[in-house]
Amino acid sequence: MELAILNKSGVDTGRKAVLSDSIFVVEPNDHAIYLDVKQYLANQRQGTHKSKQRAEISGSTRKLKKQKGTGGARAGSIKSPVFRGGGRIFGPQPRDYAFKLNKKLKRLARRSAFSYKAQNNKILVVENLLLDAPKTKEMVLLRNNLKIEDKRLLILLPDQNKNVYLSSRNLQGVDVLKASEVSTYDVMRAGSILLVEGSIEVLEQVLKA
Repeated sequence: MELAILNKSGVDTGRKAVLSDSIFVVEPNDHAIYLDVKQYLANQRQGTHKSKQRAEISGSTRKLKKQKGTGGARAGSIKSPVFRGGGRIFGPQPRDYAFKLNKKLKRLARRSAFSYKAQNNKILVVENLLLDAPKTKEMVLLRNNLKIEDKRLLILLPDQNKNVYLSSRNLQGVDVLKASEVSTYDVMRAGSILLVEGSIEVLEQVLKA
């Protein structure tokens, strides 16, 4: 698969970027994508939720009323879940929501996600982004030149680029990541993906079959 390499002005440089078919032209596996996204979101959960059970409620242990003869149900403790202020039945307890997925499945999920974006022509390739200093105006101009200002944009860099990151930080709907750290969730939620030229090799190393 080949895509034209654009410059920061959105003009075709006349060069072509070769995207590996094993990453960008595979039969997407929807279930693999589902599992990987589910794991990503589960890992974001802190799991610190907690409610008090009846053993943790502060209150008297005196029996409320005699067992028989009142015409009502038996009641032995004010801390019972049936009373206001009592403990909660089967309430949430601190837990870890993380679960394991095989590396092969996670690679398949990312390849599937990239293939979906490639099928829908949502991937662009731009030559190396060289910024002398952090300038948000430069990133706004780049989005306008590439005609992707109204879409959620994911920019993948071959390595850390502080100027690009700082220039994009204040723009809503723009995410900047190293290609080696991109997740299936990041790819699927993006409206368009902008591959900086050197990031293609990084993706091929990380996602090789």
